[in-house]
Amino acid sequence: MKEWRRFARSFSFAVAGIAHTVKTERNMRIHLVAAVLALLAAWWLEISREDVLLVFFSIAFVFSLELVNTAIEEAVDLASPEKHAKAKAAKDAAAGAVLVAAVLSVIVGVVVFGPPLMQKLSL
Repeated sequence: MKEWRRFARSFSFAVAGIAHTVKTERNMRIHLVAAVLALLAAWWLEISREDVLLVFFSIAFVFSLELVNTAIEEAVDLASPEKHAKAKAAKDAAAGAVLVAAVLSVIVGVVVFGPPLMQKLSL
């Protein structure tokens, strides 16, 4: 029972981290809206189960990196409140990781949604 309580407490910390990121980071809210739109488009276009899994993976990849980016930014801001070249480099690299994931998600979106969208629009 004690292990379950520790697990539940850890889970609540993780949810709090996600909630904090959604509340404080504009880009996370943009990713959230994009994810909802992508899932609605997958339903509307009747995307295959395998392709929907690719979409879910892409969403989780971007969300995860946005959470890591926020954690790095917060930690760097705490450790180095004044401007410093190494702090900037760390924050820029973390933001770059999110950009790579977002670009990959766009590529997945074009590959997954492109053909069925063209077919649906040509009707």
